[in-house]
Amino acid sequence: QMGTRKIKKQVLALLNNPDISIIQAELEQLPVKAVVNALFPAICRSEELLRWNAITAMGIFVDRLAGEDMEEGRIIMRRMLWSLNDESGGIGWGAPESMAEIMSRNRTLASEYAHMLLSYMRKDGKEIWQDGNFLEHETLQQGLLWGAGRLAQTRRQLVLDKGMDRDIPFYLDAKDATVRGLAVRILGLLAAPLCLNRLEELSADESQIRLFVDGKIKKISVSELAKQALQRMEG
Repeated sequence: QMGTRKIKKQVLALLNNPDISIIQAELEQLPVKAVVNALFPAICRSEELLRWNAITAMGIFVDRLAGEDMEEGRIIMRRMLWSLNDESGGIGWGAPESMAEIMSRNRTLASEYAHMLLSYMRKDGKEIWQDGNFLEHETLQQGLLWGAGRLAQTRRQLVLDKGMDRDIPFYLDAKDATVRGLAVRILGLLAAPLCLNRLEELSADESQIRLFVDGKIKKISVSELAKQALQRMEG
């Protein structure tokens, strides 16, 4: 039986591989729960490829864990929510992306936790149902909007039913180009015909962002994303 620290080191080393299928095959040799625990510190690392591989792997292995025991999957989701909570003392880097990746793969967890992810885009209101957990931090907003985009791809109807399209326009005016670009992309993925004038304006925004999509990191301009979104809405 390999020790926890040894597994953590092995997992971190594997995550530098540019090929996620090789990473997955290697991780499958280890106990699922140990893999998931070893991925937690990796989703908040600063090395871009390592972090995105960890987020992708988190989706694969928490889905598998939940398949064996749904309560174990819920425990992981709650751990991620806790990491985003002010009292946790951490910052929750990587948690919104990982939750979205898990929900993209697991329908049950999506139905139970999608509303929680969306609550991070919402301010707390006076009404009892206006239970917002708005994230002020720009880097967390980037992760949140990447996650929202992932769900727009894989669980479009679910997030539309929960009113996610109404949460996005606010971010189109963000100072941070990545936040703007990810928001633009979400409107396109939802094919939600909102803010067309703003999207027209943003189709002149040449700011470049780095986008992780289909297992690869690519550079793309906000302008290009706005044009794609407008095309989707016309289509």
